[in-house]
Amino acid sequence: MPLALLPNRAVVAVTGDDATSFLQGLLTCNVETLPEGEARLGALLSPQGKILFDFLVSRTPDGFHLDVAREKAPDLLKRLTLYRLRAKVTVETRPLAVAAGWESEAPPAALRDGRLADLGWRLYAPEGEAPAADADAAAYAAHRIGLGVPEAGTDFPLGDAFPHEALMDQLGGVDFKKGCYVGQEVVSRMQHRGTARTRVVPVVYRDGEAAPAGEPVTAGERSLGQTGGGAGSRGLAMLRIDRLGEALAAGETVQAGGRTVEVEKPGFASFAWPV
Repeated sequence: MPLALLPNRAVVAVTGDDATSFLQGLLTCNVETLPEGEARLGALLSPQGKILFDFLVSRTPDGFHLDVAREKAPDLLKRLTLYRLRAKVTVETRPLAVAAGWESEAPPAALRDGRLADLGWRLYAPEGEAPAADADAAAYAAHRIGLGVPEAGTDFPLGDAFPHEALMDQLGGVDFKKGCYVGQEVVSRMQHRGTARTRVVPVVYRDGEAAPAGEPVTAGERSLGQTGGGAGSRGLAMLRIDRLGEALAAGETVQAGGRTVEVEKPGFASFAWPV
């Protein structure tokens, strides 16, 4: 029963009478339909539709928790406070430890990870009262990467990636039927026109060792993109899918950081894939 503490994550709380309407008008996901017991992927975008922050949103008795990268928590707090205006909400960090478990039945207090069932579940506990872990953050990252699920920072750049590129449309992180939110027009246009040519996708390294993040991915003379995180022989890479299709049709070998790789379509994905 792997259980890993994630010290690289922090929790920002949004509470108060207007918490639901406040977040509903800002985030890509639908917080009005968010059930108890689920941690749902969401993001706060720039007006140009690019991801500024990605997180897992869950419902609490007094509002919502945003499970975010620890290094980004202060900036998220500032940005939400800036948007608050006259809304009756309180935005604050909470001293909670974040844990993730998988390949086992979730304990009663855990929340299922809404991105993908196989990812497992999330657990939040007061710092100093966190459950005993038998795995670490690296083990969880390997589990996530093996499933083809990206996270910001290593796998795609904050401030320079659209939700479609980060697979948020495939992992329940964007609600295309809800009302307006920051960046909504750009995201909706990409959805309806099918203009997302870049995607984070899994790669398998033939020599068994993943390249570091940020290395170029090429095929012949074509630049396809760059690598994201890796663990063992598996990794993620943000690639131009149209160029990948051209390379495969031409019989070219794909290399990531100078290492030969096989590129896979995520098992959960529904977007078109070059044959």
